Amino acid sequence: MRRILLSFILLLALNPLRGQTQEAERLIPEVLNVYPHDADAFTQGLLWHDGYLYESTGLYGSSTLRRVDIESGAPLETLSIDEAYFAEGLELAGDKLIQLTWQAGKAFVYDVASFDLIEIIEYDGEGWGLCYDGRYLFMSDGSAYLSLRDAETFDLIVRAAVTYQGQLVPPQLLNELECVGEYIYANAWNTDFIFRIDKWTGDVTAVIDASDLLTDAEKAELAAGSVLNGIAYNPESDTFFITGKKWHKLFEVVFSTS
Repeated sequence: MRRILLSFILLLALNPLRGQTQEAERLIPEVLNVYPHDADAFTQGLLWHDGYLYESTGLYGSSTLRRVDIESGAPLETLSIDEAYFAEGLELAGDKLIQLTWQAGKAFVYDVASFDLIEIIEYDGEGWGLCYDGRYLFMSDGSAYLSLRDAETFDLIVRAAVTYQGQLVPPQLLNELECVGEYIYANAWNTDFIFRIDKWTGDVTAVIDASDLLTDAEKAELAAGSVLNGIAYNPESDTFFITGKKWHKLFEVVFSTS
């Protein structure tokens, strides 16, 4: 295991020198179902577990952790976060929920069943998105890099560049994350796009254009900053749930070429 991990770190460290030779796929979300979503929820993190959505919502004074009924969009349980914190990405590792904060350098760890606070973890830099592949945590921080972290201790193992066509992606782009197989799906903040990233190389292998999920009329009704954000994967149906900050809809989709 140690040899595999060291090889992985070396591969990621060399990533900026490698470049990408293949064109990234162009995909779109094919909508299977549409569900209601709380239009007051400033979605920062989203995940699916045992038939429920778990959601982290942001903004100072309004941040929450929620367990949500997908059919109604209503929170079944809500934990309000201290107004001093702006909640960000959310992930489940084992039976623990980990919720990042934006600029406070703290992550809150909760029991998934009770929402009881277990511990507070400190980290350097900003917290944006978080996902877990069953072995490691991957974290975005407002830069062009993803951090690989120990799932038990949250210790930083390595930071790896994310590249598109051999070039670093712009900073403040990688936002909410979802780990699925060998890929990391990342909302491109302030855009209608989702990146599919090879977690071993950091290459963007597909760009998903979600600009047609909402109609022009629906987009015109959104408040400033109500951008696409929130990706959750359901392994039982092999589908994704995607939404946006203060959107009134949540979409169940698969990603396809047409």
